Amino acid sequence: MSEQSNDGNSDHSKAKQGGLQSRHVQLIAIGGTIGTGLFMGAGNSIHYAGPSILLIYLAVGFFMFVMMRSIGELLYADPTQHTFITFITKFIDNRAGFFARWSYWLALIFMGMGELTAVANYIQFWLPEVPSWLIQVIMLAVLTGVNLVAVSLFGETEFWFAMIKIVAILSLIVTGLIMAFTGFKTPEGTVAFSNVIKDFSIFPNGTGNFINAFQMVMFAFVGMEFIGMTTAETANPRKVLPNAINQIPLRILLFYLGALLIIMTIYPWRELPADKSPFVMVFELAGIKWAAALINFVVLTSAASALSSVLFSASRNFYALSFQSKSQYLKPFKKLSKAQVPANAIKLTAVMIAASAIISLIPSIDYAFGFVSSAATDLFLMIYILVLIAYMRYRQSSSYMVDGFKVIAPRTLVPLTIVFFVFVFITLFFNKDSQIPAIGALIWIIIFGFVSYKQPKYLTKK
Repeated sequence: MSEQSNDGNSDHSKAKQGGLQSRHVQLIAIGGTIGTGLFMGAGNSIHYAGPSILLIYLAVGFFMFVMMRSIGELLYADPTQHTFITFITKFIDNRAGFFARWSYWLALIFMGMGELTAVANYIQFWLPEVPSWLIQVIMLAVLTGVNLVAVSLFGETEFWFAMIKIVAILSLIVTGLIMAFTGFKTPEGTVAFSNVIKDFSIFPNGTGNFINAFQMVMFAFVGMEFIGMTTAETANPRKVLPNAINQIPLRILLFYLGALLIIMTIYPWRELPADKSPFVMVFELAGIKWAAALINFVVLTSAASALSSVLFSASRNFYALSFQSKSQYLKPFKKLSKAQVPANAIKLTAVMIAASAIISLIPSIDYAFGFVSSAATDLFLMIYILVLIAYMRYRQSSSYMVDGFKVIAPRTLVPLTIVFFVFVFITLFFNKDSQIPAIGALIWIIIFGFVSYKQPKYLTKK
């Protein structure tokens, strides 16, 4: 494959090929707000906080929306950028950008490794005799090929992946409504909306579990920022971006709150098991004997979608990273293929994620991998805080676009969102399951933050 080189920031903007259509971005935006955790972990979330989980989803969803509007305003002002990370370099400084670029890329790599492992686990539901490493290699090769062929092919696959999740959730909601209006009987009682408020308490299992639920919900939304990155590869990003971001609140209300409300309508929330998917339970009640296989297929496509999105996002981030460094080692990654995709960055990202297949063969390092993956996920909070700080600096800069896609009440809501993200990060240290990874993330922030601060200016550029 012949390649064209783009060795300057002006050429960097040419990476935008307009390969994604508006319908692709709209469905990617919907799919990006629906994580695998909703299908598999809803019972656990309800177990922690009861009906109060609805309030937690509202709170976290609100602050994530503020962050997305902030990213949206930055990308609207400069739609040529493929990643919001570049704004950290531009509006804070090179060192903060250096820290954010590498931390975010590595966090995405570990996120991709986790999704690849999940894909293999879901496929083994049907093919238990096939080794995990082989499934991982095949699936990674397929999704890497999708990303290499054309942006439009990536968009089309994500469109249908998202459609599967949407149909599954809407089916759950419709099934639940029919059960509620017909007085359907379950082993736990009658399906009724009153089940949601029965024995209602803000802290049904104590304030500790209520607070811990915030981090569970927060990480269900990690990856939502991918929406902004896809718009740079549409023909008219300034038209597509506002529509995609402004619909986030409606999606959260419908897909998250709607699904959780229906689940608690069907099952009294105190009777809901934490270790079983409520989606499987509801569809089994509806008479679908193969409900477990159905939901396994849904979460398989959800994990595959997340993995493909990581390949897309991480490669664009590394492509942008190569332009913001003077290192000669990164020069090959400044090239686009004939298909106008950062092929070398995609291949590097795939090779890094492929380490997951090797790890699956070495049980002794499996625990360490889980620890590092969790710690990397925690870093997303730090990246979100940095981009919000960059946004506040942007508003004070000469680049500020007065008639842009502006955040509502930014002087109040953006600092409040930063405080909220800090709060969620602090809660990680008070849960035995998240405590050690949080300490690992904090160590990374301190050590790599110091390394980034000491970086000579000639190594990075704006």
